[in-house]
Amino acid sequence: MLTIGELASYTGVTVRAVRHYHAKGLLPEPERDHSGYRRYDAGAVVELIKIRTLAGAGVPLGRVRELLQADEEEFAAAIADIDERLRAEIRERQRHRERIARLAAGDNLALPPEVVDFLDRLRALGVDERIVRVERDGWIPLAAHSPERVPDWMARKREQLADPQLVDFYLTLGQALDRTDDDPRLVDLADRLAAYITQMADAQGEGYVDDADIEPPFVTLMDTLAFDTAPPARRLIELMKERGWTGWTKLERVAPGRGAAGTWQEDSAVRRSQREP
Repeated sequence: MLTIGELASYTGVTVRAVRHYHAKGLLPEPERDHSGYRRYDAGAVVELIKIRTLAGAGVPLGRVRELLQADEEEFAAAIADIDERLRAEIRERQRHRERIARLAAGDNLALPPEVVDFLDRLRALGVDERIVRVERDGWIPLAAHSPERVPDWMARKREQLADPQLVDFYLTLGQALDRTDDDPRLVDLADRLAAYITQMADAQGEGYVDDADIEPPFVTLMDTLAFDTAPPARRLIELMKERGWTGWTKLERVAPGRGAAGTWQEDSAVRRSQREP
C-alpha cells in the first residue's frame, strides 16, 4: 500500500495534483489506516496514470471521467471531438502569433498591406518620417471605417506618386516641419502648392484634387492628427487658404470672393488701418 506521496512520485504528478483529482471526483479517495493516513493500492496507480495521460494530452478535466468510463467506440468519438477542439485552439493561437508578428512590424498592426506598401514607398523616396507618420495615423481610422474603399484610394495614391512634382512637395514639406511660422520658405511652399493644385484642378477637374469623398467627421479627425503630429502644417493650411484653397485631408476651393488676391488685399487694408492715427 502506498502513501499519497509515494503514489504521486510513482505516477509523476504532485501531491497537490492528487488532491485536486480527489476534489474533482476523478480519483476515489481510499480509506484511511489506523494512523489516519490514506493508503493507495495498485488500482489507484493505474487510474492516476490514465488521468495524468489524458490531462497531459489536453483533455479537459471535466471530460476525463467521461473517457475513463467510456467503451471503445465512445472513447474514439470523444477523442476525435477533443482533437478537433485542440486543432481549433492551435489555429487561434496561430492567429495570435500572426498578430504579435504584425505588432512587431509596426505599420502592419492596423493597416492593410497596400497602405503599408504606400508608406514604405514614401520612405524609399526620402519623405520625412514625420510626414509618413501623419499619413499612417490618418489611414488607420480611415481604413478601419471604409476598408472596401482602400484599394481604390491606394491606386490613386500610387498614380499621384508617379508625379515628380508632387514627390518634391512631400520632400519640401518635410523640411518645412523644422521652420517657424514666419519662415519665408513656408510661404514659398504654399505658393508652389497652391499653383500646382490650381493647375491640376483646372486641367483635370476638381474631382482630381479631391476624389476621396471622406465624411466630414473623419476629415476633422485626420486633420487633428496631422496638426498634432506636424504643427507647421496648420500654418501651411492658413497660407493655402489665402491662396484660394482650404483643408488638409480634404482640399476645397475657397468660396468666390475669398481667393488669394482678395484675401491679401483685405489683410493689407487692415494693416494700413492699424497704422493710421
